[in-house]
Amino acid sequence: MASEVARILKGFGIEGITVRHPMQELADTPAERFDRGEVHLAYALAVDAGTAGRGHRIPQLDVTRASSGSARAFADLLQALWTPSAIPAEVAARVRELMRHNVVRHRLAPDFVSDASIWSSKTGTLLTLRHEIGVVEHADGQAFAVVALTESRVAAAQQPGAEAVMAQVARRLRDHLRLSHRANGRATRPPPVRATRPPAYRASGPALSGG
Repeated sequence: MASEVARILKGFGIEGITVRHPMQELADTPAERFDRGEVHLAYALAVDAGTAGRGHRIPQLDVTRASSGSARAFADLLQALWTPSAIPAEVAARVRELMRHNVVRHRLAPDFVSDASIWSSKTGTLLTLRHEIGVVEHADGQAFAVVALTESRVAAAQQPGAEAVMAQVARRLRDHLRLSHRANGRATRPPPVRATRPPAYRASGPALSGG
């Protein structure tokens, strides 16, 4: 199944996303095996058991064994879903609909939802990883892909501070690009914009693209 997904992505021209295992394997982490009173040990292991080369004792956090992707690759995937591409139109439309009705709305959504914009996204959470990718579409026709991939160095399951930092940085970068597009009088796709690493968090993004 993983190899089939990888083949389909390659056929669509999407590079930079590596699929190595199914969802069931992704969710089988130490947090699911420890008793409730010992779950904090799984988060401590997630923080402390990594290597300088991005290896890890937890397979799902080891980039040489786990599925992985860059912020730029996910931005490219979003662009392919929102603009004409090799992805069949009916498939892209269905994915956009599902993302528009994402029920997880506490991460980036509060900073992008308004009466004059639509926020469609997919979140991902695994131990110390907190991710969200999505597209904000404005009433004036501008649309921006937002990719926030973060890794916390705090050994805790609940981290509202991490969620808030993700949203604030992504919103600030989107505002910068939106103003730049207005000033230039065009809506071209800019190079990725990366956030400065905030204290206690390692960020793989966010990267924003506008169109």
